[in-house]
Amino acid sequence: MGATTVGGGASVAPPPTGRRPRKGIGWPARLEIALMTGPTLIVFLSFVILPVAMAAYYGFFNWQGYGPPTEFVGLSNYLLIFQDGTFIDALQHNAAIVVLSLVTQGPAAVLLALLLNRKMRGQTLIRVLVFVPYVISEVVVGTGWSLLLQGNGAFNAFLENLGLGWLRSDWLADPEKAIWTLMGILTWKYIGFAVILFLAGLQGIPDELTEAAAIDGASYWQIQRRITLPLLGPTIRIWAFLSMIGALQLFDLVYIIWGQYVSSTAGTSTMATYMLTNGRNAGEYGYGNAVAVVLFFISLIAALIYQRFVLRRDTAGALTGGKN
Repeated sequence: MGATTVGGGASVAPPPTGRRPRKGIGWPARLEIALMTGPTLIVFLSFVILPVAMAAYYGFFNWQGYGPPTEFVGLSNYLLIFQDGTFIDALQHNAAIVVLSLVTQGPAAVLLALLLNRKMRGQTLIRVLVFVPYVISEVVVGTGWSLLLQGNGAFNAFLENLGLGWLRSDWLADPEKAIWTLMGILTWKYIGFAVILFLAGLQGIPDELTEAAAIDGASYWQIQRRITLPLLGPTIRIWAFLSMIGALQLFDLVYIIWGQYVSSTAGTSTMATYMLTNGRNAGEYGYGNAVAVVLFFISLIAALIYQRFVLRRDTAGALTGGKN
């Protein structure tokens, strides 16, 4: 639409349409993007995509780990995984750990964060003590707890000294208690990370909101329920995502405390320990690679579903672009 003339012939430009002209990216800008993203992309392709592709390839063979794979078996390894009841049990254990981690660690960490966010004596010391287990090596944690919780270990002796000998148990080998023992250790180990994460989220909540609510007569718990928790929601959802992925890929503590064989009988085996036991330790590297690929895709699907239905509200506000 061209310009119009009024009166003495002066031209008037048409009103703006609200659309900005699109400008192409020049070669200097493209070169800068390539230099900035190139190294990261190379590392990602080399250490994530390529290993997964190679594992998927080896999963099509009956391979013992040496020499080139020659005995092609197609999808047999992948089909066998879901026909093995031991793997199904391990998958169920991972699912139980995911749910129990979210149910136990989340509320406990929120309560601790709310407590430590208030001014009190020894606040810094308590924060350090809560966070210390998270930075201790898994090997040290696993070895220490395995010694404490043995049948003749210090924990049962402690119960005896308290006159609670009737509570003595084989905390590591009893299938009815081993999973709860594992959850107690995981909570002790990782709750510090959740607390520190939530404390960081609480620092971003303006004090004016809680002060205004208090002036209006809201109680402490009403303020937390109506103001603090909703504003802390994005941080909680990010923690839940990290906790879920970590629980699906859990390996080190289970392997250190229960070993490759006891974990199955005790009911604490995971998909990662199953992969090691039935893959490398059994000399079936092709089958082990197939299990690794299945574990990768289970974690990937869970992450995509969580991002699609839970994290979407948080990531949508952070994205730029769109129609003007």
